Amino acid sequence: MILTSRIRAHVGRDAQLARCSWSSLTESLPQKTRVVICGGGVVGASVAYHLAEMGWGPHTVLLEQGRCGGGTSQLLPGLVGVFKPTLTQVKLAQASVELYQRLDAQGFDTGWKQCGSLCVARSRDRMTVYRRMKAQSVSWDIECELVSPEQARERCPLISIEDLQGGLWIPGDGVGDPSKICTALVSAARKAGVSVVENCALQQVHAPAGRVSGVDTSRGSVECQFFVNCAGLWARQVGKMSEPYVKVPIHAVEHYYLHTKSVPGLGPSTPVVRDPDGHIYFRESDGCLLAGGFEPVAKPAFEDGVMPGGPGERRLPEDWDHFHVLLEQMLVRVPCLGSAVLDRLCNWPEAFSPDCRWIVGQAPEIQNYYVGAGMKTVGLSAAGGVGKAMAQLIVDGSSPYDMYELDVSRFLGLHNNRKFLRDRVREIPGLHYGLIYPFHEFQTGRNLRMSPIYPRLREAGAVFGQVMGYERPSWFQSPSGPGELVPYRVAYTNTFSKPPWFDCVSEEYAAVREGVALSDYSSFTKIDLWSKGREVVDCLQFLCSNDVDIPLGSVIHTGMQNPRGGYENDCSLVRIAHNHYLMIAPTIQQTRCKMWVQRHLPPDGSVTMADVTSMYTAICVMGPFSRELLAGLTDTDLSPRAFPFFTYKELDVGLANGVRALNLTHTGELGYVLYIPNELALHVHTQLVEAGAQFGLRHAGYYAMRALRVERFYAFWGQDLDTTTTPLECGRSWRVKFEVSPIVTFRPSRACKKIFYNIKQKGVDFIGKDALLRQRELGVTRMYVQLILSDHDHEVDVWPWGGEPIYRDGQYVGATTTTGYGFTFKKQVCLGFVQRLDGRGRPGVVTAEYVTSGRYEVDVAGIRYEAKVNLHSPNLPTQYPDKERGSYKATRHH
Repeated sequence: MILTSRIRAHVGRDAQLARCSWSSLTESLPQKTRVVICGGGVVGASVAYHLAEMGWGPHTVLLEQGRCGGGTSQLLPGLVGVFKPTLTQVKLAQASVELYQRLDAQGFDTGWKQCGSLCVARSRDRMTVYRRMKAQSVSWDIECELVSPEQARERCPLISIEDLQGGLWIPGDGVGDPSKICTALVSAARKAGVSVVENCALQQVHAPAGRVSGVDTSRGSVECQFFVNCAGLWARQVGKMSEPYVKVPIHAVEHYYLHTKSVPGLGPSTPVVRDPDGHIYFRESDGCLLAGGFEPVAKPAFEDGVMPGGPGERRLPEDWDHFHVLLEQMLVRVPCLGSAVLDRLCNWPEAFSPDCRWIVGQAPEIQNYYVGAGMKTVGLSAAGGVGKAMAQLIVDGSSPYDMYELDVSRFLGLHNNRKFLRDRVREIPGLHYGLIYPFHEFQTGRNLRMSPIYPRLREAGAVFGQVMGYERPSWFQSPSGPGELVPYRVAYTNTFSKPPWFDCVSEEYAAVREGVALSDYSSFTKIDLWSKGREVVDCLQFLCSNDVDIPLGSVIHTGMQNPRGGYENDCSLVRIAHNHYLMIAPTIQQTRCKMWVQRHLPPDGSVTMADVTSMYTAICVMGPFSRELLAGLTDTDLSPRAFPFFTYKELDVGLANGVRALNLTHTGELGYVLYIPNELALHVHTQLVEAGAQFGLRHAGYYAMRALRVERFYAFWGQDLDTTTTPLECGRSWRVKFEVSPIVTFRPSRACKKIFYNIKQKGVDFIGKDALLRQRELGVTRMYVQLILSDHDHEVDVWPWGGEPIYRDGQYVGATTTTGYGFTFKKQVCLGFVQRLDGRGRPGVVTAEYVTSGRYEVDVAGIRYEAKVNLHSPNLPTQYPDKERGSYKATRHH
């Protein structure tokens, strides 16, 4: 983005002002403004800069309790690397680099230096990571090169290479001076009208009726419409300065930087060297060596919850004993460090989130309250892009960046518990350079949320994963013997090839496809919505892109789109009564979808919403014998005519009553999801297990469910669908009711070969309708596909795990989203999106003919495998206990 004319006119003066003392530039506090930003660090400065660039400079106030960007240039490493774990983070980091290069070119003193970075590998698995990164670099637009140990030493002669397997060279990376960049951003923003008020401490954020209205500070009060919490280390504390308080789950750890005196052989061209297997990095700084790292077990700071009073109190005492594990590895990689003269060891607290990702977005507790925190020592890499995205969210209400993975709404209240954060943060910094295998699981903060059947799942041999704090089985191993203590086991993969759980998941998959299995769905988000009259129906009609005015007892899948047509939520709605719905949404949506719905409820309070996730245990009974199993435990008629697919009934199961049963499974198999009041869950589970013995019942975990849905070509929110994906792009246009809506009552003929619809008009608009109509008229520029690898050997080859580039006729066209082994196909299956890119990388309209006419390959860690493409769910061979069941299933997949 080019600077606005108002900023550009002062570039020369700004470059000079950026070198001045900020004490002379502090302004008086205005009484009224649009936006108040708390925090004059590089992130807060970037938000102010980009708001000014968008014309909001005169309506923005930047508050800093000390001095903007003061005192950090001699302490922080200033690394700017573009390779991040996900595409969104990569784009934000690339935007940061572009900003710093632009500031540098305009004469600002930023300390920016594009010296490149060299990542070295000590193990074969680390080289596999680098080969995957090299493959992904095509889709992420990052220039990089795999190098041998000898080539690595050519780029940095200081390093020892005896224990190296190779490395990855990234020429576009660089370093900058955080203090100088912050000063430059603030200077430019100030000249565009932003009020900068230093030595001003925030005291209170006012939010009557759940919306920002103003702030109190040590220098007076300000009325405002938006508040931005960029308080860095103090962001969690600032979050408590409002009612309701905003949860910003971060915790500080000690972070060390070693500074030496001048070292021979170091110069401006020396690259940043990262040795993640040794947990260390180093860079050149004015002819000296600046080295740091991310130790495997970190040391929490301020464990008592008492934060330092100001920036001057941030520095912590040296702890050479704790730093020793990093120093040892530095001496291994840079032997000359042993003879270097040390200058100082800095111990500087840095804040990390509980999942090692940045925290960005609008707080769920208060409207127009935004958060930018948890930058985990790489704030300079994040600041430019995050500041731009935050400004866009404030001014336009949306951003072209898909921010859901970084959104503050990905957390629950339990993640903000100080003791939880203190324990979790011990392992978080180590993940920054850790060897992260697929389906990584945290070791701390476990056993927080558990369904009532959790002890029985442990007895059955469950190996647990965790999502939103919920323990759910990933797979099942052989249980312990009778009377033996059942150990608690955390799921693991620890390889990029055939995983250790393959055989267990294969058996669970077979049970679902050929017999009957139970799976714990309790973690799914469950929300009740009701009203006195039709208000809830009208509200959901506006929120949902499908027609939700369905008959009582029906279930319907629908998206909730944003104004651009992208998915804000993908859920199932059960119509319990004329004025009552139960919404089932993905586990990771618990906070997010509540926030989205809450902010679109009628202001008169006529529609009520309640989160009932923790009130029900959900057990999915699936497989060709599922009806026979459940029929033996209830008096309700479960025949296809009495209880057709996509309908709901309240059942008695065993001695329990009030069980909400849905005839669907979310994976395409026959079966039912039972939503059981918690106090009855153990009884129902026992009844199902005992009655299921005659059918060879097994428990099945999440990994088997994943394999089933990938083979069935089912898209999941947060993995395949996101806020930029529309229903038309992923083959769900039939779920969008533009004009006429078929209400599926599933009144099948005797042969179940036809479905009769009750046609009715959807009489209201819905969010995103205009965008979807335009897309329908113009055509989609990407299309969701299934790719089945034909020449991949699952026993010896590296597996695809998501993010692999897709090639059509030798040209890059997209990337995979979800992958899995297809136990029926006996091949690897990849889901992803295909584009039609011109010579400049610009997307064009994608048609079914274009997709199906090409020859496809998927690049897995540098090796391309041929693939067969599908646009529709494939037909899988099935086994049925009787003909009636078979014809019923054919109807379900009509």
